[in-house]
Amino acid sequence: QVQLAESGGGLVQPGGSLRLSCVASGRTLSGYDMGWFRQVPGKGLEFVVVIEPGTGGNIYYADSVKGRFTGSRDNAKNTMYLQMNSLKPEDTAVYYCNAQVLIPTVHDYWGQGTQVTVSS
Repeated sequence: QVQLAESGGGLVQPGGSLRLSCVASGRTLSGYDMGWFRQVPGKGLEFVVVIEPGTGGNIYYADSVKGRFTGSRDNAKNTMYLQMNSLKPEDTAVYYCNAQVLIPTVHDYWGQGTQVTVSS
């Protein structure tokens, strides 16, 4: 059974930085798309970034975080990261790690989430 565990959330002032980590266990996820999503109370899940598998895999960002957030993954450590800079109050949310593969069968895994609060 695959488990994803996020860490690194917390309280930070506007303009500050945080680095989230997502460690996977139970299976090597080097062939999976891995991504970050976020959610605020009362709203739906919002896409943040997705990282395709393989060396030099494409990385896609939501417009709202482009230029401020950087996604990366270390397949040797089965870990994904999200470096968040120039944080804004509207970045406040629970951040979830996701791993997904569609072929040959669908597998979709989620972490438990980590709270990020941007406030002065």
